Amino acid sequence: MVNVDVVVLGLGPGGEYAARKLAEAGLDVVGVDRALVGGECPFWGCTPSKLMVRAADVLAEARRVPALAGRVEVAPDWSLVAARVREANHDWTDHHHAGPLEDAGVRIVRGHGRLDGVGRVIVETEDGPRTFEAARGVVLNTGTEPARLPVDGLAQTPYWTNREAMLVTEVPSTLVVVGGGPNGVELAQAFARFGAQVTLLEAADRIVAAEEPEASEVLTAVLRDEGIEVRAGVEVQRVSHDGRFTLLVDGTELVADQLLVAAGRSNNIADIGLDTVGLDPEAHQVDVDDRSRAGERLWAVGDITGRGAFTHVSRYQAYVAVADILGTEDVRAEYHAVSRVTFTDPEVGSVGLTEAEARDQGLPVRVATADVERSSRGWVHGPGTTGVVKLVSDVDRDVLVGATVVAPFGGEVLGMLVTAVHAGVPLPVLRRMHFAYPTFHRAIQVALGKLHEAGNA
Repeated sequence: MVNVDVVVLGLGPGGEYAARKLAEAGLDVVGVDRALVGGECPFWGCTPSKLMVRAADVLAEARRVPALAGRVEVAPDWSLVAARVREANHDWTDHHHAGPLEDAGVRIVRGHGRLDGVGRVIVETEDGPRTFEAARGVVLNTGTEPARLPVDGLAQTPYWTNREAMLVTEVPSTLVVVGGGPNGVELAQAFARFGAQVTLLEAADRIVAAEEPEASEVLTAVLRDEGIEVRAGVEVQRVSHDGRFTLLVDGTELVADQLLVAAGRSNNIADIGLDTVGLDPEAHQVDVDDRSRAGERLWAVGDITGRGAFTHVSRYQAYVAVADILGTEDVRAEYHAVSRVTFTDPEVGSVGLTEAEARDQGLPVRVATADVERSSRGWVHGPGTTGVVKLVSDVDRDVLVGATVVAPFGGEVLGMLVTAVHAGVPLPVLRRMHFAYPTFHRAIQVALGKLHEAGNA
């Protein structure tokens, strides 16, 4: 039994942040992880995928030269992408994450950790079990893994998840992507721009189904214009592999060189001892309050809380948990203005509630949209520019409760809308702002004007 102040179980972005800040505050901190310190984002998710997206976007821009500037020859070379990915994550080693933690005073223990009652963690290491008693408590950040679909034959094939996709050194000639959420659409577009013939399959009736229907419509049109076959509302019934993949999709066979399954994530909470602290190990998530508390001397951060599967949410929750553990300030988490970006081209940036979510909550809703291609910047940006801004307002409060921007650099355009939703900025104040000309965010001004007109109709 080793007595410490805090055990951080899982060193993804939130756990890494919490462990470092608690150690810097003078606490005796043990960080536990069976995988790479830093978690999914820097090695298998955010960073490497965005390197792929960035390279694919450059190719797309080069192909727009004939319509805008002259002639250019484009010769895609995936080896440059693979080299940048490998460089960014130091060949899938975590010393650049583990080192700073250890410098801050965190003791890193490699192995699978489980709760064993309040404030106690047992870690199965290569040298046997180690037990830690944490006087202040435990922070959970055990993260997720790719969802395993119960499709006949799939488990017996060498299909890719996002992890295998990040290791790719050559682009397949033909690729089927199962899953039309953010990861699926980003990687489908990236591989297509590097020459793969891509088919994108989605079980829901539209891709990026968590977003506004208008966003799905714009993105579907863009992907199809780029040669991607988008099939929504379909079911994969069987998969086999004999050198190539054969999928049975709604009774029709589909053959491809490679298969990427990007159909969601599963929370790593089934085998971390939740039952020993009175929590349900069969639950879909670990519920937390506004201080990130999950129980007695227990905090949880990141994807496992169900508050948003994003690195920025994990770190935000970790900040709240650290403040609560140290007692330095009374910080309460708020989730009404969670922002998210899908890094396709155009980008899909969203904050707060969709129209459907707002109506489901019983809010008196008014909405307005503006077409990005009809804005001054949209026309200047060039042929093929497309997108939409959608605003969702609470009529009684006269504030925005949600917004979506589909546009080039849509994630950056979203910034002012995040502030508006988070702070509850009155709509008259937003309408009276000046909007720099000619910028993409001027389309927000158009949508604000339409909201006002609808209210006066």
